[in-house]
Amino acid sequence: MTRATRTQEGTLYGFLAYLLWGVFPLYFALLRPAGPWEIVAHRIVWTLVICTVVLVATRDLAWLVDLVRRPRRATGVVLAGALIAVNWGIYTYAVLSGHVTEAALGYFLNPLVTVALGVVVLRERLRRMQWVAVGIGLVAAVYLTIDYGRPPWISLTLAFSFASYSLLKNRLGVSLSALRSLAGESLAILPLAVVILVVLDRQGATTFASEGAGHTLLMLSTGVATAVPLLLFAAAASRVPLSTVGLLQFLTPVLQLMTGVLLLGEVLPASRWVGFAMVWVALVLLTVDMVGHVRRSRRARQDLVDPAP
Repeated sequence: MTRATRTQEGTLYGFLAYLLWGVFPLYFALLRPAGPWEIVAHRIVWTLVICTVVLVATRDLAWLVDLVRRPRRATGVVLAGALIAVNWGIYTYAVLSGHVTEAALGYFLNPLVTVALGVVVLRERLRRMQWVAVGIGLVAAVYLTIDYGRPPWISLTLAFSFASYSLLKNRLGVSLSALRSLAGESLAILPLAVVILVVLDRQGATTFASEGAGHTLLMLSTGVATAVPLLLFAAAASRVPLSTVGLLQFLTPVLQLMTGVLLLGEVLPASRWVGFAMVWVALVLLTVDMVGHVRRSRRARQDLVDPAP
């Protein structure tokens, strides 16, 4: 397979992954009348089932023993599971409570928060344009807080939970494949899902078996809906440059924003569009800087391989 073909395939996989994540609001809306707690619990359970079936079929379970023998790595997987559970829960709540646009803002803010966490936690040094982008993002957050009359908690929680999740995964390294990682994280938070389902069942608040076969099948599908885009993303990340992945990631919040406004009837006041525009300016600067940095790095490596005569 040529490099060009590999890149084309990776771009397609990445596009499909972010496209699926982008239409999640419509998918979760179909899961009504299930509430966010029930949806998240079933998402955990059926994602683990899907991962287990694949891992058993491929006889790929030995890594679990190695994971248990490494407490530090196992703790990281548990923490990653907790963070992604928070992210799933808040996102599902946002969709079912009519706050899709606020959720979209969270994923627009995510790259800026990721860069900021890199400075605070990893002591990374930012380039000038990155500082400008983060500064504009901070101004946008303050502006939107004033406009909402409160901090945009949904947006901030989604941005910080996923950025923290990404940071933790970065620290864990590539020791686990996407499938293994998802299986480990789902297994770690399975007790939470069980507790949620037991409490809801005792309250008579579960819908899994009471809303017809179609609803039951949709709830069962949450495992596939979780695993498929993640595996597509993993396939893309191993085939295309980071800059391409960075550009593709903006597809998800754009689709979420369009879905919230055009299909789900959410109203976004003009003042709110101003705040979104400020965030988009910051993202443009961040993207331009990232693409330029990748090109300069690639040119420098090429100069080392083929020095001028």
